[in-house]
Amino acid sequence: MEAKKNGWKLKEIILTAMICIVFGVAYLAAVYLASMIAAALTPAGLSPLGNELVFGVWFMAATLTGYILQKPGAALIAEVTASVIEVLLGNWFGPIVIVSGLIQGAGAELVFAAHGYKKFGGKVMYLAAAGCCVTSFLWSFVRSGYGKFTIPFLLLLFCIRLVSSLLFSGLICKLIGDGLSKTGLLKGYELGRSHEA
Repeated sequence: MEAKKNGWKLKEIILTAMICIVFGVAYLAAVYLASMIAAALTPAGLSPLGNELVFGVWFMAATLTGYILQKPGAALIAEVTASVIEVLLGNWFGPIVIVSGLIQGAGAELVFAAHGYKKFGGKVMYLAAAGCCVTSFLWSFVRSGYGKFTIPFLLLLFCIRLVSSLLFSGLICKLIGDGLSKTGLLKGYELGRSHEA
């Protein structure tokens, strides 16, 4: 039974690919949006906030796919795949974005794993979003030099990223998953089956 749940069916691979394509495009759009916000905030010396306001968008493939499929590896695979698509579409940061995807996806995957891939309610979705926030914030110290900021400014950056994560990757992804499930489109997937029970 457990091995069957851990294995991937063709329809799950196709759904994951579709989610990753949608979010690969959304991730790239968020890069442009963040750049515009950062530019607007530059005169006030607050340009780093531009990324933080939309950061939660960049975790959505992980939490939504993990929520729908509810199986090991789904969040991580989806996040990395969406990052690859984002790079192929022209993200100017290049392949390092794939590393970011791996780190971000691991944040959600660790939370889902900690709950044995059996609990997927609102609390777990918010924790998964927060997990992405934490792992990505640690990566920001390495990649973006966040260590140069003062502690109060770091706290501000983290709090904004956390709120963005909880909103986009927690609340919105849960609403999307539940909405799709209610239409009957997900009846062949774990989320749909859990809503039928």
